[in-house]
Amino acid sequence: MYADVDLERLVKDRQRMNTYGEIHPESHVWNYLTMDSTRMEIERFIDPTPFVPKDKQTKEKRCEEILSIQSYGLKKRLEHTQCINAIVGVSGGLDSTLALLVTVKAFDLLNLPRENILAVTMPGFGTSDWTYQNSCRLSVCLGVNLKKISIEESVRQHFKDIGQDENVHDITYENAQARERTQILMDLANKIGALVIGTGDMSELALGWATYNGDHMSMYAVNTGVPKTLVRHLVEHYQNTVKDERLSLILQDILNTPISPELLPLDNQGGITQKTEDTVGPYELHDFFLYYMLRYGFSPAKIDHLAELAFWRYYDRDILRKWMKVFYKRFFSQQFKRSCLPDGPKVGSIALSPRGDLRMPSDASSRLWLIEIEQL
Repeated sequence: MYADVDLERLVKDRQRMNTYGEIHPESHVWNYLTMDSTRMEIERFIDPTPFVPKDKQTKEKRCEEILSIQSYGLKKRLEHTQCINAIVGVSGGLDSTLALLVTVKAFDLLNLPRENILAVTMPGFGTSDWTYQNSCRLSVCLGVNLKKISIEESVRQHFKDIGQDENVHDITYENAQARERTQILMDLANKIGALVIGTGDMSELALGWATYNGDHMSMYAVNTGVPKTLVRHLVEHYQNTVKDERLSLILQDILNTPISPELLPLDNQGGITQKTEDTVGPYELHDFFLYYMLRYGFSPAKIDHLAELAFWRYYDRDILRKWMKVFYKRFFSQQFKRSCLPDGPKVGSIALSPRGDLRMPSDASSRLWLIEIEQL
């Protein structure tokens, strides 16, 4: 009989415990970290989605717990600020859908009318009819107020003011739309005395996949502790447990929507051309890298080995390392966005809050991590 034991993982867990100080640094357990053992054969199962429980019952319990943490966190913030109104920018995508569902749950807990929630859909140059209609249908079905504001005219005026050619689809073209949407939400919040509820998730924050002072900003961000691979399961759990058949069908359609910021023009058939994972890579890989880097502090070499064991059926070694480089480069270079994050609830063992969990300088270099990847 034999078993695999990850001693480094045990060490990282012991570091989180008060009793760890009793262990002498020269102990045999500590010295294991210096051994070249990351490439050894491993028999145990390496879960490719560590944030998502495999057991159905455990996953359902976990999803219910996270939705509760999110909604109670928002409830507390609304009570603390004595605010009875909230605004959510809805796009028809998974993140904004989850944020709206959580906001509805919080208002129900407070016995506040759902009409006090203002869902704002702001179609732009890349908004598809699919996502636009779903955002409207979802808002109406949930019984919240819905406001439709096209940003095309205001963004075009802004392009004229700053001398931006509308035919040049660069970062300015994209970010101007995101910032216009945030300005609308913030000003509407001031007008009616509401909190702007943030929609961005933890995986986007890890990669910096958010427009600085655009969708990066809000007054309370309910999804900041939820990785992208788990967002889908939370919405799916809500869909499976809701009694409203019409709402269930709308959520199912949203679950089938490609992940996209919809900031670039549509194709000739009105379809989405900008798909996030084509640019930054598969979120399932980034969440895997993020989990083992932050939860256990593993080195790139060890994470690479675990990724090969977990994803060997789906990605070859070169592809894994390509996206691992992207992950480390973006994670280190985008800390400045995380350094000024709005508050949000922590729902698991990993969080990116600069106030508690990730105190990291914005100018930290990824050089040593990338050198290790190059040497693999």
